Amino acid sequence: MTATEHAALDSSGYLVLERFLAPEMLEQVRARVEELHEQEGENAGAEFRKEPGSRRLANLVDKGEIFERLIAMPEILERVRYVLGENFKLSSFNARSADPHSNEPQPLHCDAGALPDERGYWVCNTIWLLDDFTSENGATRVVPGSQNWKRLPQETLADPLAPHPEERLLLAPAGSVIVMNTHAWHGGTANRTAQPRRALHTFYCRSDKPQQQYQKRLLRPETQARLSPQLRRLLALDDPRNDELSAQGSGASGFLK
Repeated sequence: MTATEHAALDSSGYLVLERFLAPEMLEQVRARVEELHEQEGENAGAEFRKEPGSRRLANLVDKGEIFERLIAMPEILERVRYVLGENFKLSSFNARSADPHSNEPQPLHCDAGALPDERGYWVCNTIWLLDDFTSENGATRVVPGSQNWKRLPQETLADPLAPHPEERLLLAPAGSVIVMNTHAWHGGTANRTAQPRRALHTFYCRSDKPQQQYQKRLLRPETQARLSPQLRRLLALDDPRNDELSAQGSGASGFLK
């Protein structure tokens, strides 16, 4: 990481890695996402949730080797580690496509309804842009610096759906990755174009918190059997503490764009 990236995560709560994915890999990911939508049909995203005005997929680690590669890319994990510290795990891996002419934005929110605790930050999302994020097609908005305010937008704002005077739109070309401390206030915006706006969300949390999607239960035995030791650690498959956290309660509250 560069000093500029450190400063961006510290002050604004996010950074944009433009055109991080090579064009060939971007096309492979797009093709697999569309294939899954075709296969799953109306059930797509049911492992997590459905959302009016968008198409969703969930549990992507179980749905293709290419997704296993994405969650463990060292360059991304280095930046997640800067936010969360050394001990973290994948919390969930989903896809969201804002439908054409879907005019309802998401409210400003913090992922999993999370506020920093006595140990600091504990949620970090990475958004993989499968299409350009533009001012018209549903790009994510964020309020820079709000990761340090230690309050939730729904408890503070009269209308979390309304534009915030300090918000910024995260605009970048397809293939880029946004690393975001998602204690920051953020949300998807309305897609006013005739094309879908597609993205993947690899969501990480600190190791002492429950996963949003308990990977050990969701991943098929054949998937678990082929995973490398590194991926098993990242998914907390052999961590008894993670099993206990899952039994105590899910981290699935809140939004993911």
